[in-house]
Amino acid sequence: MMCEVYLGLGSNLGDRVANLNAGAVMLEKRIGAIEVSSLFTTAPIGFAMQPEFLNAACRLRTRLDPFDLMHTIRCIEDSVGRRRTFVNAPRTLDIDILLFGSQVLRGPPVSLPHPRLVERSFALAPLVELAPRLRHPVLGSTMSELLGRLPRANIRAALPSGRWDPRVTL
Repeated sequence: MMCEVYLGLGSNLGDRVANLNAGAVMLEKRIGAIEVSSLFTTAPIGFAMQPEFLNAACRLRTRLDPFDLMHTIRCIEDSVGRRRTFVNAPRTLDIDILLFGSQVLRGPPVSLPHPRLVERSFALAPLVELAPRLRHPVLGSTMSELLGRLPRANIRAALPSGRWDPRVTL
């Protein structure tokens, strides 16, 4: 059975747009058609002494279960040069499963919905662009309502979706 999934993508090392494009293209090749949000520039969280992030969200449909999707995502991150050194470290590509249909799991290795989604405006802002009325499977609030509860001072729109869409030549 196909499941609608929302992923968060981020990059703050190297050519960030190229890294995000590469990740999106690989997601599409390995899983299927995706729809992407605009890119947003955001400040790093946790470890502050690092470059700003570009963040986006994407929507896709998959027959993979959450564990197989996580494995596929890890392979994609690694192929774009991701090195896991420490929590909140700079990265070429970070892909998080934000929502997997209405599934609720408490991992490891997978927690759904993403356990910090409601705290992260850098994940919610692009997600709201794709699905403003989508409801959080545990809280029942829409993504727009959740974003409205958070400060947005350090998030700026960087590129509209058509400018970085992996199907469009930059």
